[in-house]
Amino acid sequence: MTLASQIFKIFRSFFPFLCVGLLVGLASPVMAQDTSGDFVNTVNKLGAGLPALISSNGADGSTQYSLSLQILALMTAMTVLPSVVLGMTSFTRIIIVLSILRQAMGTQQTPPNQVLIAIALFLTFFIMSPTLTSVYEKAAQPYLNGTISAESALESASVDMKEFMVKNTRKHDLNMFMDLAAKDAVESPSDVPFTVLLPAFITSELKTAFQIGFLLFLPFLVIDMVVASVLMSLGMMMLSPMLVALPFKLLLFVLVDGWSMTVGSLVATYAV
Repeated sequence: MTLASQIFKIFRSFFPFLCVGLLVGLASPVMAQDTSGDFVNTVNKLGAGLPALISSNGADGSTQYSLSLQILALMTAMTVLPSVVLGMTSFTRIIIVLSILRQAMGTQQTPPNQVLIAIALFLTFFIMSPTLTSVYEKAAQPYLNGTISAESALESASVDMKEFMVKNTRKHDLNMFMDLAAKDAVESPSDVPFTVLLPAFITSELKTAFQIGFLLFLPFLVIDMVVASVLMSLGMMMLSPMLVALPFKLLLFVLVDGWSMTVGSLVATYAV
């Protein structure tokens, strides 16, 4: 990573905080002018001086935020986007299984990390496409058209995401975190709080990923044991068993069409 890219990454991480600091700095002179008056008058003065930074109330009582605040919220959301991709989608299970598969084959850095991440992302989009399509149709598109507010859009999107996560979370893990949080039983998936559902979903994904990885590791482990036994019996102590077993592992993986089986099995493990 070059120095310029590192600087850009640091600036992007602190950009939301700089924007908040700018807003506070612009508002402080107005707040200092009227410390004894009513808070509403102070807000009105701030709105008169900086109309582009203040939200307004619609005719139906809903709150409509200005473009500046919407951009600030968008930039803030972009900083947590990687966490959303890792914690609320199928990405975690897929990348762990692919990493274990590469280690079991003994191919070192083949496929490279960039290829594994690309495969995991494309499979994540494929698995999540029904949920993401529903989120777009029910939340994003109406919000962009101005028919619903941002709060309604977020609430509608959270319902679809919760439904996907609950379907793919083990009941034992969900009940465990519900008990740890001292939460009562819920009637529908939409009633499960994110504070409970997120750790339960991640724990379930890790357990499932390691179970699949264990099953993938077994045939390659058998090949390693057979090759090591043959070399030991022939007295070839100095020859590495991993070096001899690698062609047989690749041959086995190609003959059984391993990539299609692995990818198909991963996709089939999800309920959408």
